[in-house]
Amino acid sequence: MKELFAEYALPATLAIIMGGMGLSLEFIDFKQIFIRPRPILTGLFSQMILLPLIAFLLVGFTNLDPYVKVGFILIAACPGGTASNLVTHLLKGNLALCVSLSSLNSLLILITLPLYVSLALGLFVGEASTIHLPISTTIKEVFFVIAIPVFTGMMIRWWRKSLAISLEKPLRYIMTLLLLGVFIVVIFFEEKEEAAQFGDYIEILPWALILNIGSMIAGFAVGMYFGTGPKNSYTISIEVGLQNSALAIFIAKTLLENNTMAVVAVIYSSFTFFTTAGVAWLLKRYVYNRYVVQRKRDWGS
Repeated sequence: MKELFAEYALPATLAIIMGGMGLSLEFIDFKQIFIRPRPILTGLFSQMILLPLIAFLLVGFTNLDPYVKVGFILIAACPGGTASNLVTHLLKGNLALCVSLSSLNSLLILITLPLYVSLALGLFVGEASTIHLPISTTIKEVFFVIAIPVFTGMMIRWWRKSLAISLEKPLRYIMTLLLLGVFIVVIFFEEKEEAAQFGDYIEILPWALILNIGSMIAGFAVGMYFGTGPKNSYTISIEVGLQNSALAIFIAKTLLENNTMAVVAVIYSSFTFFTTAGVAWLLKRYVYNRYVVQRKRDWGS
């Protein structure tokens, strides 16, 4: 049952969610990203460099267990997942930017993730480790779970735009329920063993919260500093806030054979969907909306 869900049901559900998001996208959305690459370059910097740096600085000066510290670096080095795309979609951020960042990050981690985790093991544990990520599996996941479903949704919008628009509102609720269902099943099947240890590692929770919220604020600030605009900035913030915890658990358990590192990913994933959505909503309401109002006033004057 567990293997059936992991191999078929989970990827299919995520693909359906991504296809639903594709219905709200048009080809010109992606064209604009690469014509004006500043937002995507800023997002890649925030996700691939800034977030791991914050994690190193955050746990490096604590008395946490060395393997817990490595677990934090592992989760910070993972790319954003489908959840970040959905939160961006629900908050009407730049979905094309978020999807592009998720896809590119999922490929770049083939280089960066082994580098960061090996560095963390050397610094905190004092041992070297070579991590070989499954390249073919990663590329297939990006292609079949993200690229093809999004492209299919975009083609439906191109052919039947009125239909796509009429489906947008109900799909927001359906996709949210689907993703919540995925979270519940993943926790039940994949994280049952680690969840039992949750109480033993409760001291991790405050540091995980600091990493999540602090990195989101930092990502937003970097986006604003480099002039990407509020909408792109809170989109980058969402991508930074939500990590692919399933990948972190897989690496910790299968490649590194360390359940302590996996527990960090379990704890991090248990609340970040809600905190990330909440922080992003606050950034949108109190920064983005005020920015739009001020711009309208400036144009009116």
